Amino acid sequence: MESSDDTEEPPLPLALSSFQVSEEFGFLLPDPLTELPAPYGPWMDLAHELPQLITSHQLRSRVHQMPQLSTQHLQGREELHLAHLVLSFITMGYVWQEGEEADAAPVLPRNLAVPYWEVSQALGLPPILSHADFVLANWRRKDPNGPLEIENLDTIITLPGGESLRGFILVTLLVEKAAVPGIKQLVLHAAAHLTVLGLPSTSDLTHLFLLDYVDPEVFYSVIRIFLSGWKDNPAMPHGLIYEGVSPEPLAFSGGSAAQSTVLHAFDELLGICHPAFLHRMRDYMPRPHRAFVQELRGAVSLRQHVLSSGDARLRAAFNRCVGALTDFRSLHIAIVTKYIAIAAARARARRAQPSARAGPSAGKPPAALEGKGTGGSHIFSFLKSIRDTTREGMISA
Repeated sequence: MESSDDTEEPPLPLALSSFQVSEEFGFLLPDPLTELPAPYGPWMDLAHELPQLITSHQLRSRVHQMPQLSTQHLQGREELHLAHLVLSFITMGYVWQEGEEADAAPVLPRNLAVPYWEVSQALGLPPILSHADFVLANWRRKDPNGPLEIENLDTIITLPGGESLRGFILVTLLVEKAAVPGIKQLVLHAAAHLTVLGLPSTSDLTHLFLLDYVDPEVFYSVIRIFLSGWKDNPAMPHGLIYEGVSPEPLAFSGGSAAQSTVLHAFDELLGICHPAFLHRMRDYMPRPHRAFVQELRGAVSLRQHVLSSGDARLRAAFNRCVGALTDFRSLHIAIVTKYIAIAAARARARRAQPSARAGPSAGKPPAALEGKGTGGSHIFSFLKSIRDTTREGMISA
């Protein structure tokens, strides 16, 4: 794709900061907090021990002993985001500690559910681990003055999965960061700027890093269950009761790349329409990011301008953008094939062995979502339809 040269960038007509979008970090939370104030020590203590507590099957009993803390001492966006991150990870560990077959917890205890709900309401996020927690708010630099590169990055909170989980989170984070130039350019979508509009070359980056940093069997057998939700999930068909919040079970989708604002923003810019499931994933974005996508949706149609202009150069630039987005989604299908389809086949073979052990910490792969994404979609039909719909956005001569 074309990229702008080194000349001074024009001012952005849309103030990104008003949507909590950074010109340096995009949709990432800039340099997130890593510790909550002292009153929230019980949360932080649990969060820092999550892998060990889950693998030793002690997390649920520790949560039951945890005091119910008031959220009134949390101040500002950064503290709220860290609290949501911490409570999200504790919740996923609590629910899935014993795996999907043994005992997915149907009730989240009051001392966890109530503050989690209050923090979620304050941020406009659902009370479940989402892309906004897992990736956007879950990073720190080892050297505070060092570069935003994987060797200098680490997660704030983690779960079982070791280096593969770290790699999965940080690779996704770097893809978000690679999209920043495209985010800045997409708000310059008037025809005068279209010839320098380009989508970031994230495909090679994603493919290379996933090959290097994420073990497919660890991802499928250990990590994936902790991203699973309780909506459209056969392992929790009735949802989860948030004690002290609602007497009836609530259903929420698990974490998914479909919750990333980046691709939604590019789709809106290019006038590409997708199924209802993808639009539902916008409910899992931070409230200001949803507003940003809605702002783009209400802008003058770039596609219509290109069509009415009759300018072959604009049409070619537009189609190259659509082509780049299509290629990215094709690569996503290839990655899902490796990390889910092939890994699932191997998992079925392992499940047939009498020595298969129970629980995610033991590496017994989950079966309920074999054909679905963690967000609850039928993964291959969904991804292929998204890719094909994107390709159909091309403007023919």
